[in-house]
Amino acid sequence: MKYYLSSFKIGNEPEKLKQLVNNRTIGFIPNSLDHVPEPQRSESNQKNMQDLTDLGIRVELLDLRAYFGKNELLRKKLKELGGVWVRGGLTFILRQAMYLSGFDVLIKEQDDNFLYGGYSAGVCVLAPSLEGIQQVDDPTIMPYKELQTPIMEGLNLLPYLVLPHYKSDHPESALIDKEVEYCTQHNIPFKTLKDGEVIILE
Repeated sequence: MKYYLSSFKIGNEPEKLKQLVNNRTIGFIPNSLDHVPEPQRSESNQKNMQDLTDLGIRVELLDLRAYFGKNELLRKKLKELGGVWVRGGLTFILRQAMYLSGFDVLIKEQDDNFLYGGYSAGVCVLAPSLEGIQQVDDPTIMPYKELQTPIMEGLNLLPYLVLPHYKSDHPESALIDKEVEYCTQHNIPFKTLKDGEVIILE
């Protein structure tokens, strides 16, 4: 897979993102915001999708809740897409949705040209473990009736934990300093990202 991993929203390499998408349709995964009531949730998701559309990227909503317990349907859908964009929000809720839909397994089946893009929680979830994230996100928020146990394992697609919003003009920046301290004390490999910065892996 290819990766475009941003601290906040699109980040500072929009032309590179367009190049990685390569005129394919990508699925927008909104589930890190599933704890937020309507209409705020839908309004925020629409704005996020519009950011991608404004770059000339074709994007469609890929709500993982529609695939809970339907792994084969999600496998088929992912094969139709050129990649995914995973928005920020609460990392632990996103991880729960990925588990219940089978996304956490199916994403590892994608080929070298498939793009995994996203920001904040959508990037944090790629680590081997979500240990440390609880300094910012509450792992005990459980919005899905199908699951009532927090998941602390990450997708293990990166060998380190990405800590976004580092030293940035963001409400969570002060808490990120606590994450850095926690990860340092517990020997958890991590990389920090300031808002605007991106990690690109090809």
